[in-house]
Amino acid sequence: MNTYIFLTTSLIIILIPGTGVIYTISTGIVEGRRKSLFAAAGCTLGIVPHLFISIALSSLLMQMSNTVFTVIRLSGAGYLLYLGAGMVFAKNKIDFGQAALKHSAAAIIWRGILINLLNPKLTLFFFSFLPQYLNSGSKNYVQQSFLLGLTFMLLTLIVFICYGVLAGTAKALFVSSPKRVGILQKCLGVIFIGFAIKLALNL
Repeated sequence: MNTYIFLTTSLIIILIPGTGVIYTISTGIVEGRRKSLFAAAGCTLGIVPHLFISIALSSLLMQMSNTVFTVIRLSGAGYLLYLGAGMVFAKNKIDFGQAALKHSAAAIIWRGILINLLNPKLTLFFFSFLPQYLNSGSKNYVQQSFLLGLTFMLLTLIVFICYGVLAGTAKALFVSSPKRVGILQKCLGVIFIGFAIKLALNL
């Protein structure tokens, strides 16, 4: 196993903007750096079930019922569509002064968990990604799989925290301009809708 290649590849994959990244960034901009830490934690925790499933059922994963996979996939797409549409069509713009009171840490974490939990492609990702860096004949295959998975999660948490902190720092740029706030809100909503369509169409 080449640890350096695994870490480099993982970091590149994590840095690519996805639903978790966008959610963490939007939380950082809207609710500040501290709240973005909870968003990062929630998105990271949402990876756990996919990691366990991909490792525990690796030999059976490809035989998983298409119906079950489709239901989970469409549920995830529906949730992302709900988040996106809510931001695009909201009558009120984001109020930075009241934002800290709107969502508790638990609510932010739970939303982050759902965003990744309802994306079955993460299970398939781990199923196809981890074995590339493991020896299938090794007696410690399962342990090594969990070690790589946990390493990937730790990298995810670190990168997401960095994204959130940077976004929270940029919050001052939007507080002074209501027009920027409105544009930001709609742009983030459109991005979530785009992710929803991509997931629904299984692209």
